[in-house]
Amino acid sequence: MKMPTRSLDILDVEDWEEIKTSWKPASPRHPVVRRPKSFRWLAKLLKFILSPMCSTKKGAPEKQRPTAYLDGLRGFAALLVYWHHHQLWAHASTHQNEIFEDAFGYDNKYHLAAFHGIRTFFSGGHYAVSTFFVISGYVLSAKPLSLIQDKEFVKIGDNVASALFRRWLRLYLPLIIVTFLYMTSWHVFGLWAVNAQRKGSWREELRSWYFEFKNFSFLYNLGGEPWLSYQYHAWSIQIEFKGSVVTYSCLLAFSRLTGNARLWCQVAMIFYFMYVADGWFAAMFMSGMLLCDLDLLAKKNKLPRIFRKLQPAKSFIFHHFLIFSIYLGGVPSVSPDTTRLRNSRGWYYLSYFKPQAVFDYKWFYLFWAATLLVASIPRIPWLKRFFETRFCQYLGRISFALYLVHGPILWTLGDRVYTATGWYQEAQLTHLPRWVDMFRLPKTGPRGLELAFLAPHLILLPFTIWLAEVVTKLIDEPCVRFTQWLYRSLLPRPIRVP
Repeated sequence: MKMPTRSLDILDVEDWEEIKTSWKPASPRHPVVRRPKSFRWLAKLLKFILSPMCSTKKGAPEKQRPTAYLDGLRGFAALLVYWHHHQLWAHASTHQNEIFEDAFGYDNKYHLAAFHGIRTFFSGGHYAVSTFFVISGYVLSAKPLSLIQDKEFVKIGDNVASALFRRWLRLYLPLIIVTFLYMTSWHVFGLWAVNAQRKGSWREELRSWYFEFKNFSFLYNLGGEPWLSYQYHAWSIQIEFKGSVVTYSCLLAFSRLTGNARLWCQVAMIFYFMYVADGWFAAMFMSGMLLCDLDLLAKKNKLPRIFRKLQPAKSFIFHHFLIFSIYLGGVPSVSPDTTRLRNSRGWYYLSYFKPQAVFDYKWFYLFWAATLLVASIPRIPWLKRFFETRFCQYLGRISFALYLVHGPILWTLGDRVYTATGWYQEAQLTHLPRWVDMFRLPKTGPRGLELAFLAPHLILLPFTIWLAEVVTKLIDEPCVRFTQWLYRSLLPRPIRVP
């Protein structure tokens, strides 16, 4: 009886010999099974899908830009916005939202999630958005201000022309694509979303989406709702574009002034936007510009004398600025009524600082919170290192896409998962009856950290991060490249000298 042939491991093969230049592959004892092309495409697709979670860069780490901490701060702020919106969405079903957005102890309600400083990680969305605006003022000004300080006046005109041409497209093209796909999904997949007013047909929906978006994206639109019903969180993108126009206009207006005159003009514009007119968002952008101007002057050792005198106390000053920032960033935001703020523990005396020009008081305090935060981080080494970590830098890279997609995910998949774990209202009982209490979990734990709230994020957070990565690669980054290509293609070709 013939014994069966032993299956050999690769290290057990007996006929190994040195590979020579004349070597040719011999016929294998066992035929090689080649992957069909379809499997290779599937492997590439899986690699792309999983790349945000398993990609690692080998070799020496890339040298970070001096302002890399701002990218990390923007990414971390986007994560705070995500967490804030989820907290409010889930706890709306139990009528507990005021706990997060009221001051600690208001109406005799004492919860850890509302305590000073800690509340940033539960309801820090407004603080984060204000930080976005200050960062934008800083980043948009960096190159133009460096040219201004070097007196490169021709180049400053070229730089601002390019930036302003591309700005609307850079902000709104990704929003157009994401909202178009979101509203199309309602009709293709029959999705129900609690805040969606789905029309009878896709063509009617397209018409409604177009009319609403064209009005929303117009810079000088004075009527209608300030929201985009297909992406309620996009209100800040509209503000971002307005602030960008203010920034570029002021850069050109101040470009020929002396250094001290330019700084005083920036301070004057901040005062005007905050204390004379209700232009809190413009004040935030101008604040970022001022901080950038001072940082560039500091690198050249050209700071005004008053700042040089404060140099010995720098660490003391900026650590206290950070504390003030975190405190002011937790301003109660349930209502714009100043009386309610005055009755909040720890805000009585601060309420009297609110300018008459500002309608919604929270933006006044958030202006100072965001300004002090951006000013403090580069001067507090341990905090700067945190925002330069790979975690924060990655969040910074996908921050815009994360901001765009977390809302639609929350209103569709998130709403269903929360309904399954026990967070639902009358609308979910009517439209999602099969999801109600499907995997009901106990609402045990501190407010905002209940098991029924945290468990859904085992699904929602990875999925949101993954989709943000996909949107960054397939939509956001190509849109940036497209706007650059479009501007270059419209420039006159250089004249060739024979």
